[in-house]
Amino acid sequence: MLQRVAIFGKDDNAKTRNAVQTLISEFNRRGIGILINQRPDGTDAGYKGDIEVFSDVSSLQNLPGLILSVGGDGTFLETVLRVKDLGIPVAGVNTGRMGFLANIPNEDLGKSVDQLCNNEYELISRSMLEISHPTDLFEGESAVALNEITIQKSNVSMITIHVYVDDEFLNTYWTDGLIVSTATGSTAYNLSVGGPILSPEDESIIISPISPHNLTIRPIVLSGSSKLRMVLEGRTNEFLATCDFRFRKLPISERISIIGSDIKLKTVMLKGKGFYSTLRNRLMWGIDRRN
Repeated sequence: MLQRVAIFGKDDNAKTRNAVQTLISEFNRRGIGILINQRPDGTDAGYKGDIEVFSDVSSLQNLPGLILSVGGDGTFLETVLRVKDLGIPVAGVNTGRMGFLANIPNEDLGKSVDQLCNNEYELISRSMLEISHPTDLFEGESAVALNEITIQKSNVSMITIHVYVDDEFLNTYWTDGLIVSTATGSTAYNLSVGGPILSPEDESIIISPISPHNLTIRPIVLSGSSKLRMVLEGRTNEFLATCDFRFRKLPISERISIIGSDIKLKTVMLKGKGFYSTLRNRLMWGIDRRN
């Protein structure tokens, strides 16, 4: 039975603040404890109700049974970074725009809270990616990504990327960059460059080029156990490496290794709000009346 819930939300707009306050009221009414992430100024943003403020969820003696990310997909990715290896399921309430990850609608939150309290949901185990080399890319934080890792040019000149899969040469890409995506990330940056959409529980890895010089170059789907190695060349001295919303500039001589992470993220999918219905709604499939 659900006893405590943690809520992550950026209170920089009224829509998100109202959603967080509604969630506090709904859970309080059901006798469920609420944990609110601390603002940078050390306050709880003035929310009303029976709440406990925390700064680091991993330091809590009694971990919550569920974490709610309130915002858009960007807020969801930030939430994942904080809780990625704790094994706590994460649910996303959408007060942003697209909302593939934050797929619980902001409307009628009382009904959604009922579903959460009554276990009317499915847990989806999502694979993640990791930059295994170079190490310590983000100063003590693991270089894991739920959506994608990208290798990109740092200025106007294209870069050349030699890609090896399990030490076997795959291809040389002359391009603006490469997107290495999870199934979860297949509906993010990967989708915008024409990459395939995968079901979220799929463990495959997608490589999609960004504006390749050769038009015959296409995305490819690899086994989730594949180990990638990338060797770069270019007219500049550096390139950009990203893990979801984090990034670093690296010297062009640096080699990149990418693997599937041992960390699996549990996400909540309410009954009646599954992946395929989210696809139809977000991508407006079926809007053409001739279908």
